[in-house]
Amino acid sequence: MALDQSFVGRAYPPSEVYEVSRAKIREFAEAIGDTNPLYLDPEAARAAGYPDVTAPPTFTTIINLAAINSIVSDPELGLDYSRMVHGDQSFEFHRAVVAGDRLTVNAYVDNIMSRAGNDFITLRAEISGDGGEPVVTAKAQLVVRDAEEEQA
Repeated sequence: MALDQSFVGRAYPPSEVYEVSRAKIREFAEAIGDTNPLYLDPEAARAAGYPDVTAPPTFTTIINLAAINSIVSDPELGLDYSRMVHGDQSFEFHRAVVAGDRLTVNAYVDNIMSRAGNDFITLRAEISGDGGEPVVTAKAQLVVRDAEEEQA
């Protein structure tokens, strides 16, 4: 079943505020095995010009994933999650994520297309700080494999 093209351009309500803490940054850095002092040591981060420890580049996946899931689980979209694979992911950083940030995500469906019997959906998450200033733009392309192609 093809994805509903009318979803292109759709905007989803903003997420709840996500409070970035030193502990959350440390847990994430340890989970990915990155011991960069900017992620773990407030003094090293301040010496580098940051107000507090910074988050690894993929840290915002934590809050971005919830936004993506709200879109792909929308029954009107027609996406069969069991046939979905992750195609591409990119991040554009407007500034570093630091401990003490209060972030909100606004999610959008940028594009839906079909190619070689598969559907491709491009999602964008605009992650902003308390004052609405842009922090990170995250994009993901998901591929929904065609059931008929699998059976062939």
